[in-house]
Amino acid sequence: MKHSTRFTFGLAASAAVGALVLSGCSASEPDADSDSGASGLTEVKLQLQWLTQAQFAGYYSAAAEGYYEDEGLDVEIIQGGGDIVPQDALANGDVDYAISWVPKVLGSIENGAEITNVAQIFERSATLQVSFKDQDITSAADLAGKTIGSWGYGNEWELYAGLNKAGVTDEVTVVSQNFDMNALLSGDIDAAQAMTYNEYAQLLETVDPETGELYTADDFNVIDWNEEGTSMLQDAIWADAGRLADDEEYAETTVKFIKASIKGWAFARDNAQEAADQVAAAGSTLGLSHQLWMTNEVNKLIWPSTSGGVGTIDTAAWDATVAMALETSNETGATIITEEPPASAYSNEYVEQALTELRDEGVDVEGAGFEPVTVELKQGGE
Repeated sequence: MKHSTRFTFGLAASAAVGALVLSGCSASEPDADSDSGASGLTEVKLQLQWLTQAQFAGYYSAAAEGYYEDEGLDVEIIQGGGDIVPQDALANGDVDYAISWVPKVLGSIENGAEITNVAQIFERSATLQVSFKDQDITSAADLAGKTIGSWGYGNEWELYAGLNKAGVTDEVTVVSQNFDMNALLSGDIDAAQAMTYNEYAQLLETVDPETGELYTADDFNVIDWNEEGTSMLQDAIWADAGRLADDEEYAETTVKFIKASIKGWAFARDNAQEAADQVAAAGSTLGLSHQLWMTNEVNKLIWPSTSGGVGTIDTAAWDATVAMALETSNETGATIITEEPPASAYSNEYVEQALTELRDEGVDVEGAGFEPVTVELKQGGE
């Protein structure tokens, strides 16, 4: 085997989504001294934001290719689910690192979570609002008078930022949407929330009953919040702020973890099919064509890096996300946060050290020449 990290399965706490917990070889709790197992490697727990899928391909590739072990780490990857809040698991000391969206964590920080964004892996947003072409919805302003779906759970804020900007927040009906596209396909809603790498693909894997063929992109309109100017920062690596300040070993481990993870993302960039296969081998239940689609679309969110190397937290993008978190209101008038986050909410110190080491080793951390692969989706994502 190339690596020491093993994957086993057990029932997750979230019965609502029937999640499975993806466990590594250690079941011990993290402590301030970073446990070392029998292997001599430092045991690390990573809490994902969602289920095992290629949204997190870089972490699975880092494990499969032995990059974590190369840095002296034995990483346990724990998948999430509907009722699992990654930043809470981190703040409570249950894990060492967590993956979560910035606006979600800003609210947690205001509520007392002492955690730090140490690497902004996704540079671009993947959130869309999708509608059938005949609805003629091409911008946030066109959502006025429509019934639109949103997942909630903190996933809705780019939508509300777009509605606020267009001045139509009070002119739409927002309903709770399941984590699928069934409500759109059945005509219950006019526009649905979707991620480029997941739910949008679900549409393209579905047979159009009128033609007997799979739907194509020509059948839909999408509102891309990057283009609307209301995108917010999404998947980032979060660490414990107190441990970073007080525990030198944890700070060193953070650099190692970021370094190996970015190397894993570079592998996924250059080997999309193999990375997709590695996620499938780790226990994902998604079909093979869907898994490759997801790997490819997630790569587009990361590469090319325009911020000085993958993981670098761009000040302008951070400030824009914070400004929207302060100003964007939902239908009740509530905002994500009410005051500026503390300076400890993010730091480039650790990712910059990791990027320097990676460059010295000849790893391409900008991906300027990145070209996505062509993916043929099959019915049901098989």
